[in-house]
Amino acid sequence: MGRMSRRAFALAALSTLATAPVAAPAGGPAVPAPGAVPGVRRGGTAELRGVWVATVLNRDWPSRPGLSASAQRGELLAHLDRAVRDRLNTVVLQVRPTADALWPSPYEPWSEYLTGTQGRHPGWDPLGTAVAEAHARGLELHAWCNPYRIALHTDPGRLAASHPARAHPDWVVPYGGRLYYNPGLPEVRAFVQRAMLDAVARYPVDALHFDDYFYPYPVAGQTFDDDEAYDRHGGAFATRAAWRRDNIDRLVRETAAGIRRVRPGTRFGISPFGVWRNASTDARGSDTRAGVETYDDLYADTRKWVRDHWIDYIVPQLYWHIGHPTADYARLVAWWAGVARGTGTALYIGEALYRAGAAGEDPAWRDPAELSRHLALAARYPQVGGHVFFGAREVAEDRIGAMARVVADHYRQPATPPR
Repeated sequence: MGRMSRRAFALAALSTLATAPVAAPAGGPAVPAPGAVPGVRRGGTAELRGVWVATVLNRDWPSRPGLSASAQRGELLAHLDRAVRDRLNTVVLQVRPTADALWPSPYEPWSEYLTGTQGRHPGWDPLGTAVAEAHARGLELHAWCNPYRIALHTDPGRLAASHPARAHPDWVVPYGGRLYYNPGLPEVRAFVQRAMLDAVARYPVDALHFDDYFYPYPVAGQTFDDDEAYDRHGGAFATRAAWRRDNIDRLVRETAAGIRRVRPGTRFGISPFGVWRNASTDARGSDTRAGVETYDDLYADTRKWVRDHWIDYIVPQLYWHIGHPTADYARLVAWWAGVARGTGTALYIGEALYRAGAAGEDPAWRDPAELSRHLALAARYPQVGGHVFFGAREVAEDRIGAMARVVADHYRQPATPPR
């Protein structure tokens, strides 16, 4: 038998996910000296400069569903070219927005945000093209997946006939006007890992990336109905909350192990909501008064993932201005730098470019220099190895010149993505 290709090896490894035991990450890279950032040469040219490209609801790309393959490709390449123009080096492309795919997945249907009809072939391979064209421009391509969101409505009949949620209605929980896979079911966790890791197996993506959606954000007056799953699987836990957090911990640990098995060297990053817990809730928390805390409301122990080095990088979404009375950007950068110090987990900061010049925002966001001040402040902390901007539409529009100001003040020279 001839030598197995790297892609064939990756796909073969992926096929074992359903049965192979998944161990928690062991060891990982050596822990750097306190204050050091893995892969970042302070004062040098290694720094992550990223942009999120959201496909859900055609937020950033494609501009609308149903464009021709050539038009979709042209728009995608324009986003990549803008990233190069602004001396960014990383594109975080949403490739699994609603339990669907922007590549020919054997597990899930084609995304409706391409053609307007879920399951319809768009006539090209968006993820494959994105990886090749990003790398040709010297950009990293991080494949952004949402693990559990199925649909932005509650009608399973609107899903493609082949959709796994229709084949397994017992996996599905309607909540807040949307459909979600139930994180409390081991079979769901195994399935979503196979679906997401298929992208890693097929393409040389530089990272697999999760956003902030684990258990859904709370909706007043509604209950996420996982009673049956809790009765079956939660007996070892003192509370439902502890069981839910363990479900998400398992997803993170197992995904990390799966990436190492399928394509060693690919990174794993997560961009959570920016507040783990308020200090009033937990003395280890941040000096904030946020209405949502990821630990308690999304059942995502983001601090643990960093401290225990389960993930390669974290990008907390610090979408507030400096001096915000409830969640001050300056205080949160300091808190996250303290969390990341000495862990081996790289810290990048998620930046709210979308707020700059937007109607109805705080007056601070009318100042084109607000984001530039963010980068200047974050540079005081050696743990901060870069920034990611939301989103690509605003990079293109740059309503008040906030991105241009960032580029002029901080990105005068190109930088290499940290590894």
